[in-house]
Amino acid sequence: MEAISEITAHHLPQVTHARNPGMALDLDWVAGVQANTSAIERRAATIGARRSVKKDFQAAWLLKAISLIDLTTLSGDDTAGRVRRLCAKARQPVRAEMLQALGLPGLKVGAVCVYHDMVETAVQALEGSGIPVAAVSTGFPAGLSPLHLRMAEIGESVRAGAAEIDIVISRRHVLTGNWQALFDEMREMRAACGDAHVKAILATGELGTLRNVARASLICMMAGADFIKTSTGKEGVNATLPVTLTMIRAIRDYQDRTGIKVGYKPAGGIAKAKDALTYMALMKEEMGHPWLQPDLFRFGASSLLGDIERQLEHHLTGHYSASNRHAMG
Repeated sequence: MEAISEITAHHLPQVTHARNPGMALDLDWVAGVQANTSAIERRAATIGARRSVKKDFQAAWLLKAISLIDLTTLSGDDTAGRVRRLCAKARQPVRAEMLQALGLPGLKVGAVCVYHDMVETAVQALEGSGIPVAAVSTGFPAGLSPLHLRMAEIGESVRAGAAEIDIVISRRHVLTGNWQALFDEMREMRAACGDAHVKAILATGELGTLRNVARASLICMMAGADFIKTSTGKEGVNATLPVTLTMIRAIRDYQDRTGIKVGYKPAGGIAKAKDALTYMALMKEEMGHPWLQPDLFRFGASSLLGDIERQLEHHLTGHYSASNRHAMG
């Protein structure tokens, strides 16, 4: 198990960088942003084919993946009981005897993500755990509520105890190239979040082109987003590897220009352990080790944890179990 202890020694969040204060809108920089779609797709296609980890190393990477999960429930039939069960799973993401055997009895997820009216319930259920609560806000998932109501929603979530706010941008600003409007809106939302970290959801499946994705990523970072996030999980197309490559290269360009690190969160459609490993390999290659820590990388997921737990049990026993042995709560 030496590989496991070595790779996951720092599995809890370790924030070592300043928040993103943003910068003045630079439209010349935005206009110069391009995206070579065919080259991006070729690069993305190589990741899963070339990168493979096995045995103890695979278990170590999967344990690391658990620490990067924003464990999420965003359903119309959410109840306080469901949220409390999800929080219990966040505290104990893998069965205790398995974590003991793997040498990581204190492992926890990165955060719990809920609708803003469930924040108080989640905060109470996670008290003393150190796990932050993230709230989806601003008219999630469409983001078409009047602006003053979206701002009020952020305030309600912050007052209820949310440490992170996942806001949704107005896609129409991207599709019409109204970068000033997108910047102003994002800047106002960033201010409304106060001390809570803000993740900007781009809804990339609705932005039309990878160039739009790259430009929207840059605008949101200029306006002070601490994370940029692919999707609400409600679009027809959610996180993909080409979109991920586009967004993280925008993050790298922003860091090169400003010295500020911005986090990345793929969300929607990442349900299998092997997919998590592919995304992590891409982050490792493109961004380096700091972006395999929870303060700079998260998975927005609900069913991913169950498949990871199943793979870890196979690692320990040599047998695959039924998925109902790894319930979410």
